[in-house]
Amino acid sequence: MNDIVLTPGAVTLAQWRALYRGARVRLDPAHAPRIAQGAAAVARILAKGAPVYGINTGFGKLASVRIGDADLATLQRNIVLSHAAGTGEPSPVPVIRLMMALKLANLGQGASGVRPETAALLEAMLAQGLTPVVPCQGSVGASGDLAPLSHMAAAMIGVGEIFIGEERLPAGDALARAGLAPVELGPKEGLALLNGTQFSTANALAGLFEAELLFQSALVTGALSTEAAKGSDTPFDPRIHALRRHAGQIETAAALRTLMAGSAIRASHLENDVRVQDPYCLRCQPQVMGAALDILRQAATTLEIEANGVSDNPLIFPDTDEALSGGNFHAEPVAFAADMIALAICEIGSIAERRIAMLVDPALSGLPAFLTPRPGLNSGFMIPQVTAAALVSENKQRAYPASVDSIPTSANQEDHVSMAAHGARRLLAMAENATAVIGIEYLASAQGIDFHAPLATSAILRAAQGLLRREVSHLSDDRHFHPDMNVANRLVRSGALAAIVAGVVPGVA
Repeated sequence: MNDIVLTPGAVTLAQWRALYRGARVRLDPAHAPRIAQGAAAVARILAKGAPVYGINTGFGKLASVRIGDADLATLQRNIVLSHAAGTGEPSPVPVIRLMMALKLANLGQGASGVRPETAALLEAMLAQGLTPVVPCQGSVGASGDLAPLSHMAAAMIGVGEIFIGEERLPAGDALARAGLAPVELGPKEGLALLNGTQFSTANALAGLFEAELLFQSALVTGALSTEAAKGSDTPFDPRIHALRRHAGQIETAAALRTLMAGSAIRASHLENDVRVQDPYCLRCQPQVMGAALDILRQAATTLEIEANGVSDNPLIFPDTDEALSGGNFHAEPVAFAADMIALAICEIGSIAERRIAMLVDPALSGLPAFLTPRPGLNSGFMIPQVTAAALVSENKQRAYPASVDSIPTSANQEDHVSMAAHGARRLLAMAENATAVIGIEYLASAQGIDFHAPLATSAILRAAQGLLRREVSHLSDDRHFHPDMNVANRLVRSGALAAIVAGVVPGVA
């Protein structure tokens, strides 16, 4: 995998995706002068002697407290140590690496006032695989992701812990092993590192990328289920969707048509089929999945803009030597995007569970009860469908919008917050639930298609079924089901199933 060169303000979603999936990253060296100019502007602003928030004043409700020149370095160290107050399990390493890269791109625009050596340390930590241990809880999404980013900043000054691979070390020891020295923070630098939306944005981007993979995999399993139930492809006729005009719906229908093209199973019931219409879980796939695709793309647009913006405070403008206080740290756009992603993940899993329920019901699918040749003696897919139902209900509970919540903090100075961090952090857990639902549908639909032999599905769906059958055999009699589910989940989670239909199934970006 090629290195990603971060060009601040112009990083694509594809680059962020590659970084999340493990690509190494470095900052475009052309932006080094901008960083230096921002740091020089801070020095000039300080020389004027006027109070400037976060540079020579206290923070939050303590902004009116003036700090003397002799204490400016201590001020920046203190804000990092005092704000590193997160709790909970460590955030996933890929998410924190993404957070670090987002912060590096933010600093690279020269509006944060950090020195080149501070940005260089962050870049070096990314390059050498040093990932700060960042507790997953503690941010309300304004004034920035203070607690999570403080844990990152603490590691940079040699405090806290750092992951190197699977090893968890004291930060100072980890830096020393990599030949790096902790940074001594200068004016504005502590605040610049811990203020911003990078934790929320990283979690939201991770959720987006997993939702994209879910969407693509669920289109494949949805097509397999349609074949297993001998469903019709008439609802995917392009004329139907052109009349409604939604882009996601049109693209989804086209993908389903392509996935089923050339199916002998479909050809076998084109005529004299007494069923007039399929259940909604089959017939309305373009409408439901297309709507999910559209809102995922809306979220992607918001997150791409956010990832390329500058979200700390105050912002430094070297051209005029001004430090302007504002509210770019407020993560409301990220909160809205995360809520949209949550809704999409929930619905992708929800309609998939309905297809599983349809397949195990002989009255709806025409297949043996619970997809077992000898029902009664065998339970077949009875309980996997229950598991899918449980996971879908969990996701429904988690999908309640986070952005409508707020709670005042910092003695009511920070009186409206976004809850973006919470809204984004739930997405990976929701995606994992939906992955398991799609995995169960993968198993069930492949089992259903087996009953139609010697009739075969389309070439591309045969490839998708074959990917599973190389590791999971047809379920003739009951066996330990969990290992089969683990295989199916892995094929979905890893992207192996989606890779079979690359170029056929649309992506988010």
